[in-house]
Amino acid sequence: MPQNPSLKTRTGGRRSAALKAAFPLTIPVLAGYVFTGITYGLLMVSSGFPIWLSTLNALIIYTGSLEFLLVAMLLSAFNPVSALVTALMVGSRHIFYGISMLGRYRNVGRKKFYLIYATTDETFAVNYSAQIPAGIDRGWFYFWVSLLDQAYWTVGATVGSVCGSFVTFDTRGLDFVLTTMFMVIFVNQWLVDSDAARKVNIYGFLRSHISEIVGVASSLACLAIFGPDDFIVPSLVLILIVLTIFRSRIAATLPSHVVRPADETHVADDEDGTGRAPAAAQGTAELAKEGSR
Repeated sequence: MPQNPSLKTRTGGRRSAALKAAFPLTIPVLAGYVFTGITYGLLMVSSGFPIWLSTLNALIIYTGSLEFLLVAMLLSAFNPVSALVTALMVGSRHIFYGISMLGRYRNVGRKKFYLIYATTDETFAVNYSAQIPAGIDRGWFYFWVSLLDQAYWTVGATVGSVCGSFVTFDTRGLDFVLTTMFMVIFVNQWLVDSDAARKVNIYGFLRSHISEIVGVASSLACLAIFGPDDFIVPSLVLILIVLTIFRSRIAATLPSHVVRPADETHVADDEDGTGRAPAAAQGTAELAKEGSR
């Protein structure tokens, strides 16, 4: 049975409108992903891997930090157990991303499967914090943000691989980009937590940075016990255990609980599919904001 032309036109209009709304928010990700992807492609080719493997990893694995770690895994002795544990620990933060996006990804149809797969740190940050304009289909908005971000990473990895086959300079130390990337993420999170706490006048060195302090202390302890070659996985396990055990106590000190009221997290519980919260929920959120000030 042929589809109604007007229905196809409306569907296409919703898609293009969502793309126009989503693209500007992904420009910062474009800058970061393309250049980091180029570095990853260069590293892969300089380590002796074929050009196509970087692109394939970007399409299938699509986990930036794990892809960098994968270079060392593929060059080392075959150890599937260690690779599995490392992948699970590095990706364990996605559990919390998934929980946070339960409401936003509700009722988006089959796109949900891709949205779950394509969730990265940066994509989560954009989709979670985005204020979707009225009339924009939120499912397509989330889809375009996710697809564009993966496209940026894939293009960067491919360009780096192609250019890497012609590179003649010494690429030793290029893998240190992974360390610097995590350092930037850590410092940025520290600054975000400090700024959020100061906005609501609850800043305190320990209470505002307890998660970061747990991470640093756990890493140093495991470094001292297991040595520089084997401390990463035990550190991740220890961090996860400590944060899980003391989750309720730590959560009570986090400024995000004050800055972002609970009512704001239910923006997906709308009836019109635009991604905007119902008027009552928006009003409650605004009252909560005023009360927190």
